This record gives sequence, structure tokens and C-alpha cells, in this order.
Amino acid sequence: MGRAISLAFSAAGARVVVADFNADGGEETVALVAAQGGEAVFVRTDVSKGDDVAAMVDTAVATYGGLNFAVNAAAIEFETVCLADLPDDDFDRMIAVNLRSIFLCMKHEIKAMLPGGGAIVNIASTNSYRPQPHQSAYTASKFGVLGITKSAAIDYAPQGIRINAICPGAIETPMLLGAIEARGRDKQEVANRLSLIGRFGQPDEIASAALWLCSEGASFTIGHALAVDGGYLSR
Repeated sequence: MGRAISLAFSAAGARVVVADFNADGGEETVALVAAQGGEAVFVRTDVSKGDDVAAMVDTAVATYGGLNFAVNAAAIEFETVCLADLPDDDFDRMIAVNLRSIFLCMKHEIKAMLPGGGAIVNIASTNSYRPQPHQSAYTASKFGVLGITKSAAIDYAPQGIRINAICPGAIETPMLLGAIEARGRDKQEVANRLSLIGRFGQPDEIASAALWLCSEGASFTIGHALAVDGGYLSR
């Protein structure tokens, strides 16, 4: 999903900083941006660590002279056990990667944007509204993303920084497909259950939503959670 977002913003004319814990994946994204005529740099980042996030934002400012837009998309897969069976360390890691990362990224992105304004998009989930079985930690993290997005939007809209969220539904990513395979589920059955149109969403569709939320066309859209979910939350 993050790769699709990087490519979409580059295609729209943005110069991109790719932040990823996986160096190979991050460098591959930079190469794909370059292949389509764009400009990008990679910063290996553990988004649960404040020093890493600060260095990532500092690189953006030092390389490109400022920061106009940010999309915070880091996440790890939901757990598959009930709350009482979840190891403490697994809960802590889920919160660190899925929620603490949003706090840290926004903290440093906002500081970089205050002089000239900007827009931030945080990737939440349909779980932010509709919890699923065996996903207590994941759901807690995504409820948190929605809460911190809306609260920060109130604080910083008067200073020219728009903050919104996207709530993806079932998006065809390696993480989702791996979870389906691990559970022995049928892909089409899952797609039918998780959307009104019998298919998974594509990462490009999330990228298009993020691009719009950062555009002038969304200048009056603040503190919003945009569901891109094939109608799942309408049921």
C-alpha cells in the first residue's frame, strides 16, 4: 500500500521520501519511482522509534527544502487469538507499530509543516468502526489511529495543517492474502463477505484517496475518516 502511495504522489509531481524498515523493499520502491521519471530517497526507519522518525523527517526537509504532505501507512498484521490468549509482547508490538508510529510521525511532520502548512493522511482501518473477532489488539490500535487523527486535526487546522484518515477495507495486499492463506479461507468467499461488490480493493485505490485528501480539492476536508471499503461499512 505504501509503495502504491509513493508511486501515485510521484506521478502527481511530488518528490518522495520512502520510509521503511525493510531496506530491500524501500530501495525497490525508490527504483520504481525513478523508473517512472520521479525523484525519491529511501530512509530506513523503525517508525516505533522517535529518533528514527525524527531522522526521516529531517532527511525530507534537508533533501527537498520542506515537507508538504505525509501519508503514514505503517502497520502489522492483526492477531488471530482472543484477548486472554494474546502474549503481552504481541500487544505491545501492535500498539508500537500501528499507533505509536502515528503519534511519532505526526509529531515530527507537524513541526516541519508549521512554517508553511501541509496535509497529513493516516491509514486507519474499517476495524476503527467495526471490530472483528480475535483482533483485540489490532482493533485497539486502529481505534487509536482514528482518535489521534481527529484530535490532532482540531489542534492544527487553524495553523494550516489538514489531518485526515483513510479506513481501508479488504485491500489486496501481501498481508491480506497471507492471512487468508494461513487460515485456509477461499479468496472469493472472503471478498464477497468483506465488500458489496465481490472483490478486493487495490492499493492504487487507497493511493488515489490519499492523493485527493492532500489536494486542493480537499481543502475543506479536515478530521475526516474516508472509508475505501467496497461498501463494507454500509451493511
